[in-house]
Amino acid sequence: MTRKQHWLVMGTLLAAAAAAPWAHAQAPERRTDVLNLQASASIEVARDMLSLTFSTTREGKEPGGVQTELKQALEAALAEARKVAKPGQVDVEAGSLSVYPRYGQPTGKASNQPQITGWQGSVELVVKGRDMDAISRLTSRITSLNIANVSYGLSREAREKAEQSVVADAIANYKTKAGLYAQQFGYRGFQIGEVSVNTDGGAPEMVGLSRMKTMAAPAADMALPVESGKTTVTVTVNGNVVMTR
Repeated sequence: MTRKQHWLVMGTLLAAAAAAPWAHAQAPERRTDVLNLQASASIEVARDMLSLTFSTTREGKEPGGVQTELKQALEAALAEARKVAKPGQVDVEAGSLSVYPRYGQPTGKASNQPQITGWQGSVELVVKGRDMDAISRLTSRITSLNIANVSYGLSREAREKAEQSVVADAIANYKTKAGLYAQQFGYRGFQIGEVSVNTDGGAPEMVGLSRMKTMAAPAADMALPVESGKTTVTVTVNGNVVMTR
């Protein structure tokens, strides 16, 4: 090592040694007066949204024929659904239409490769909204498709109303907890720090297949029984407070 290199290394070591106490002095002290909290409040509300999914399948030797039959079934169902369609009350949405090959083992051929033996397809129609009576009556009027899924949920308006009714309770519970815990730790009060407010609940509930039985459309003038039930909407407050003497 040359003399120049020697002094360069020494200078680097001295600089690092001088910086170490400064870095140690700048390290933040661990706070012991910060308390992490969570509090919530809930309310039970009736579901006000009904969603029905209709579907059917078709089979055939040619994909074009299968597709044509599916389109005819969908158009017949759409014609009935559009008669009662009303934005927000009864919304109609054509779902996916798919056609795919059906494979099988060839007979009387040397090849062991599966061959296309036919075609199969499916189509869906979704009807949803707040007018449960009108939607349920469609089940007796749509005869070209079967009922594939029934689910209940909350509209945006009902969810927001439920949240607004309990958010004050959730915040009050948060403050009460903060004051109680601060007192238990020997502090006189607290200051609110970072806080986040979150909501949960009201997700759509699917009716089980055991109840629905993937049923065909009910007899004429017989609407699908509606049992929307209730759901729980919860507002949760998370954050921290600084306890004060």
